[in-house]
Amino acid sequence: MKILFISDIVSSPGRMAIKKLLPDLKKKEAIDFVIANAENIAGGAGITPNTIEELFALGINVATSGDHIWDKKEIIDVINHPYLVRPANLSESAAGKGFCFKEVAGVKVAVLNLQGRVFMKIPSDCPFAAAKKIVPQLKKETNIIIVDFHGEATSEKRAMGWFLDGQISAMIGTHTHVQTADEEILPQGSAYITDSGMTGPVDSVIGRKKEAVIQAFLSGMPNRFEIATDDVELQGVLIEIDNATGKAHSIKRIKEKLPIESESV
Repeated sequence: MKILFISDIVSSPGRMAIKKLLPDLKKKEAIDFVIANAENIAGGAGITPNTIEELFALGINVATSGDHIWDKKEIIDVINHPYLVRPANLSESAAGKGFCFKEVAGVKVAVLNLQGRVFMKIPSDCPFAAAKKIVPQLKKETNIIIVDFHGEATSEKRAMGWFLDGQISAMIGTHTHVQTADEEILPQGSAYITDSGMTGPVDSVIGRKKEAVIQAFLSGMPNRFEIATDDVELQGVLIEIDNATGKAHSIKRIKEKLPIESESV
């Protein structure tokens, strides 16, 4: 099975990249299953019913999230969608769920969402304890388990990769919007990357107009960060997995540029 993970989709430029680039990419790479981190699809922070339904209509099978999951109050209307997950290590009383299963071509895939605690503002429980509890439950249903670990610190992500090696098919880091060049198959057969990047405008600072962000750093004062629109890319990773064992055969970074004439939003 070939699984495409699309990283942090930012606002309408990111959604446009999915619309224009995903169909050809699926054909070119013979992709069977698509997962996307969707926590920034609505105005750059949060999820609304219209934006998440747009993604599913464009061919996303499962959507993950992270620390911006509650940024739009409308999320409550769709948080129980069967293929939308929020970090599993949030409060037990939080709405929604932290993992889901979806079957494609007779093969069941489990998707688990976790959030780091280092440098993260939204409160969460220990992601390692949550993974230790949940992964064995998932393995009762399928050996193909994909983990989106949404975190700031590279050390925490790396530690989670080693912690879960051999128990899952892939651990994919998200949140920083900067794609790392450390994709690999760990010794026990799990695919790993510290951060899979961002789907949106790369002529920016993590999706925002760079001039406003630079000015905020210079002045130390709050500033309004508008979404950038130029040089849009679809970023993520493509993983090939053995259907029977759940071990990863390969992982490669994806960086597909949206043609300039398509960037209008």
